[in-house]
Amino acid sequence: MTICATEDTMAPAGPLAGRLTIADDGSYAARLARHDDAAGSWFPERWTLSGPEPYAVPLQGTQPEEPDSALLPLTDGRVLILRRVADRFAVSLLYPAGPGTGELLLGAVAAPRLTLLPPTPGGTLAYALAPGADHTTLWRVHGGASGPERVTRIPGRCTGGVWLDRAGRLLALDRELDGRTKTVVVDLERGGETGLLLQITEESNDRLLLADPDSGLLLLRSDAPGYDRLGWGVLGSSLPVRFPECLRPTGGTLAPFAVQPGQMLAPESCAVAFRMTAASGTWLGVWRPSERQLRQYPAPEGWLPGTGLWTADGELLLPYATEAEPCGVARMGVPGAVVERVDQMRAVLPVQPVGAVVPVQPVGAVVPVRPVAPVQPVELVRPMGPMGPMGPVRQVEPTWAGRPTGLTGLTGLTGPHRPAEPGQPPVEPLEPLEAAEAVEGPPSGEAAESSGGIVPDAGDADNRSTASAQPSATDAEPQHIPGHPQMCRPVPLQEAPLAARQTRWSVISGPVRISGGGCAAG
Repeated sequence: MTICATEDTMAPAGPLAGRLTIADDGSYAARLARHDDAAGSWFPERWTLSGPEPYAVPLQGTQPEEPDSALLPLTDGRVLILRRVADRFAVSLLYPAGPGTGELLLGAVAAPRLTLLPPTPGGTLAYALAPGADHTTLWRVHGGASGPERVTRIPGRCTGGVWLDRAGRLLALDRELDGRTKTVVVDLERGGETGLLLQITEESNDRLLLADPDSGLLLLRSDAPGYDRLGWGVLGSSLPVRFPECLRPTGGTLAPFAVQPGQMLAPESCAVAFRMTAASGTWLGVWRPSERQLRQYPAPEGWLPGTGLWTADGELLLPYATEAEPCGVARMGVPGAVVERVDQMRAVLPVQPVGAVVPVQPVGAVVPVRPVAPVQPVELVRPMGPMGPMGPVRQVEPTWAGRPTGLTGLTGLTGPHRPAEPGQPPVEPLEPLEAAEAVEGPPSGEAAESSGGIVPDAGDADNRSTASAQPSATDAEPQHIPGHPQMCRPVPLQEAPLAARQTRWSVISGPVRISGGGCAAG
């Protein structure tokens, strides 16, 4: 992570001395550079740091830039520029386009002052602060739906800007409110909701300078000890903030600008790079929380003060620009933390003597167990005697309607027959009916309408015979006798009268007298 130069180095002081801002992933950087002409006009310059050798590409337009124009490199190679135009700020994107420079206007923000925040994690968005009389407006100047858009309004005057996570959601700002400065956190995914992040005491002024999302290391400045001092803490920890004496130099100032990434959950192992400024010049300082000393190193020639980048391996990259080499990066290997040797071993506490052993009390006499009564013998069951011989089985004769029929010895019956009941005369067997006179044919004309002859069946072959009204004889007794006698349908027999009245036996209704006009139950 990087922090741009402080306010005393924001305005370029001479040739090739401009403010350089490095993208979050270290792929690109951008600054305002000066021409070698007599006017000394300014133009944007993009540095490429991800290749084998760094190189610079000028992004100058049709007219020179103002010294107060701000630049912000994006990870896609474009550079965002913020220009003041009358009472507003114009936001544009610059990119190389063949031999010239392409420019895409994003929009404008009407504000008396607009300050770009450090590059966001991921490098695709850009934010800016517009302070007012009693509030500060947070703007998303790139990455919105349509040009710059307002995110939230925060009470008080806000400055600074430190990202607390790799997702670009939590932004820490130093807010001045009611005469005190405290660090607040802004949640961008919840509509810009703010909350207090850093407050050592209620009366102190506490500002956040640097943060590492991997280890949680925080570098801050506070006057809680009685005057402004540099201290450090851990994000989310309950331990108090510490103010090392080695970060309190005499005759100079310290400003942190880069912290070593990749030290997961090990804030005391993170290396922090400082810019040390005194009357004699500017040089480097490297400090780790586990070391109680500040290591000092000379700065490379042409170093752009306050800019640099740490790698996860502990190598510090320092960009510089000289007349012989206008775009260069110095690599400085910083030794790791030195583990202090323990001179004295911790004394072992003597073992306390064991007290006297308490004798065990004797066990009382055992109570004898009461004997159990003997089990009574089981009485045996007397066996059963042998069974006698079985008598002969008597044959039961079949019954007729619940009574013996005595039909086993009868022979020669040609039709249905029922034996006589006791006290009743015997019933003679049925005799065959006499043949009726044949009918020559059905009547025709009026005779057919007036007479009630039998209608011939369509299935008869000659249509000259009539069906008999008497049931046909059976060779055996009926097995199922209906509970009620069936009614006989009258049949006109004018054309075929019987010779005489005869009495016939019906197995259903008893004796029946047959007359010339039909049948009726007797």
